[in-house]
Amino acid sequence: MSNLPPPPPPPPPGGGRGQRRPAKSDRSSPKNKNESDHQNSDGSGSEPRTGFPRWGWWIIAAVALGALLVPSLWPSNDGTDLTYTEFIADVEAGNIATADINTGSGKITGERTNEERYNTSGGGERGVSEADEQLLKDANVDYEFTPPSNNFLLNLLGFMLPIFLIIGFLVWMQRRASGQMGGVMSIGKSKAKAYTTDKPSTTFDDIAGYEGVKQEISEVVDFLRYPERFKEIGARVPKGMLLVGPPGTGKTLFARAVAGEAGVGFLSVTGSDFMEMFVGVGASRVRDLFQQARRMGRAIIFIDEIDSIGRKRGAGLGGGHDEREQTLNQMLAEMDGFETSEGIVIMAATNRPDILDPALLRPGRFDRQIVVPVPEANERKAILEVHSRDKRIGADVDMDTMAKATVGMAGADLANLVNEAALVAVRRGSKEIERIDFENARDRVVLGAQRESVIMSAEEKKATAYHEGGHALLATVLPNGDPLHKVTILPRGMALGVTWSLPQERHTYSKEYFEDTICKAMGGRVAEKVVFGHLNSGAANDLEQATGIARRMVREWGMSDRVGPQAWSSQQATFLGDDLMSSGREYSDDTAKLLDEEISKLLNHQEQRAHDVLTRHRRGLELIAESLLEHETIDGPTVARLIQQGMIESGESAPSLDDIIVH
Repeated sequence: MSNLPPPPPPPPPGGGRGQRRPAKSDRSSPKNKNESDHQNSDGSGSEPRTGFPRWGWWIIAAVALGALLVPSLWPSNDGTDLTYTEFIADVEAGNIATADINTGSGKITGERTNEERYNTSGGGERGVSEADEQLLKDANVDYEFTPPSNNFLLNLLGFMLPIFLIIGFLVWMQRRASGQMGGVMSIGKSKAKAYTTDKPSTTFDDIAGYEGVKQEISEVVDFLRYPERFKEIGARVPKGMLLVGPPGTGKTLFARAVAGEAGVGFLSVTGSDFMEMFVGVGASRVRDLFQQARRMGRAIIFIDEIDSIGRKRGAGLGGGHDEREQTLNQMLAEMDGFETSEGIVIMAATNRPDILDPALLRPGRFDRQIVVPVPEANERKAILEVHSRDKRIGADVDMDTMAKATVGMAGADLANLVNEAALVAVRRGSKEIERIDFENARDRVVLGAQRESVIMSAEEKKATAYHEGGHALLATVLPNGDPLHKVTILPRGMALGVTWSLPQERHTYSKEYFEDTICKAMGGRVAEKVVFGHLNSGAANDLEQATGIARRMVREWGMSDRVGPQAWSSQQATFLGDDLMSSGREYSDDTAKLLDEEISKLLNHQEQRAHDVLTRHRRGLELIAESLLEHETIDGPTVARLIQQGMIESGESAPSLDDIIVH
C-alpha cells in the first residue's frame, strides 16, 4: 500500500553547461528556388491554381436560377387594376373592348373602349362564369381564352435534370477512382512534414535548463547556417545525432526548437510513417525522404521514435520483420550515400537505445548520442516557471520548494502538474493558483485521485491505519531511506492508504538504502502481524516491490556476499536480438538455487528487522494509528513527534529526533 517504487538505475550524465547561441535575429534565412518549390508541392506553402475557377460555377448557377425565378416574381404594371365586380360593371356599361382570359391563372387582361389597358384577377378557374361569358357576347366584347404561357428554361431544366444527375454521379465516381489510384501510386512517397523558419514558434529560449544538450544541438544548427566557420579549420559535423532519454524529457521539443532556430529546411517524420502493409513501401519512403532533403539544399531530417524501424535485425520469433529490415537497410544505405558537405543532418529520438541495431549507431551514421535526462532541481524550477508564466500564481507559491518536492519528474510531468494545480484552483473557486493547489495537484499526480466512493468498515479502517502506520514509523526511524512526507488512510488510486516518502536527489544508491527500502516495505505486513496476529492481502504490492528490489540486488548489482561480483539480467526479451534457442538461463541449477536462497534470506532478514523495530516502538505505532483514525492524514513531523511521545510513555528518557533513528 505504500509508494515504494523500485529505485531506478543511475541515470546517465547529461553533459555540462555551454555558451548561448547567437540571437535568432542575427541569423539569415536563405531560401533557394528548390526549397520554395518543394514547400509549394508538399502543401506547406501556397500553390497556384489553374483551370476554370471554382467561383465561376457559382456565378453560372446564380444566373440560371435568376432566369427561372425573376420573370415569375417581376411585378406587372401595364394597366389599371380592376376588381371582377368592376369588370362586369364596365362590360354592362359597354366600356370593355377586348378581353384575354388566361385559363391557367384565371386572370383577365385587355383594353377598354378608350384604348386604356386593364387587369383583373378573374372570377373563377375559367376566369369567367358561363353567365358572364354570355354577358360578354351580348356586349360584343372581343374575348378569347388563352392557355398559360410555358417557361422554356423551366421546361428545359425538367428535361435536363435527370441527365445532369447521371453525369454528376459518373464524374464523382471517376474522381473517386482517380483519387484511389493516386493514393496507390503515391504510397511510396515520404510523409515527412516540411517546416519553414517562420512556422515553428518554439525556440531554445522556450526550453528551460539542459544547457549541455542545447550546446550540442546548436553546433549542428550553426554548421548548417555558417558552414565556412567549420571548414576553415577542417571540422566535420556529425551526420546523425540521436536524442536518448526517458519519456517526457523533451526530445521532440528539442527537435521543434531546432526547426524554430534553424534557417534551413526541416523535415519531420515518425518511425511509424515508414511502415505499410505493402512490402518495399518503407524503403521507398526512405529514398523519397532523402531526395526531398537534397532538393531543399541544406536541411535537417528529424525521425521521431526511430526504434520502431531501427530495431536489431534478425530479432524475435522466427526472424525479423522483412519490411522493417528492408526499411532499415535502405536508411543505412542512404546515410552512407551523402557527405556532410551536402548540408544534410539527421536527428532522431528514442527512449529505447538498447534495442537499436548496432549498424545504426556506428560512427559515420549516428555519430553522437545526446542524453536528455530527467531534470535536476534547478532545471525543474526553471521548467515550472516556464509553464507558470501564463498563469496567475499566488504569492505563497515557492518554486524552489516545489522543485525539491518533484524529484524524478520529467518535463511533461511538471507541465501536467502545473495544469492540474490550475484545475484544482478553479474547482476550489480561487482566482489564482496557491500553494495548497500545487500540493493537492502533486498528491493527485503521484498518489492518484482520492476515491470518496470507497466505504471501509471499522475493522478495515483500523487495519489500514496500523498498516500505514508501520510504513510511516519505519520510514522515520530508519537512517538510510527517503524521509517521510505524509501518510494517509484515505483511499487513493488503487490503494486503501498511502505512505509517501520524498525521494532525495540521488544518482547512485547504496546497499544500505535498498535494505532500508525493503524493510520499510515490510512494515505494513509486520505491523498487522504484531497487532492483530494475522495477515491479509493488503501487502501484495509491498511484497512485489520488495521482492523486485531484492532480486536485482542479488542478480544484477552484486550486493550478496555469497553470490559475489556477478550479474545476470532478470529477463532476456527475444526482440532484443537474442536467439530464441539460446536465450535461456546463463547459469547452472546450483547457481539458480543460490540466487533464490540469497533473495529469500535478504527478504526474511529485513522482515525480522522490521518486526524488531516495530516491537520496540509498539506504543509509537499505536499513537500513529490512533492519529490516523482521527485525522486520516498526518505529515512526517507529526509522525516523529508521536514516536517520541511513545518512547516517553514507554519509560525511556525524552529522546531527540536523532535519538529515535535506529542506527
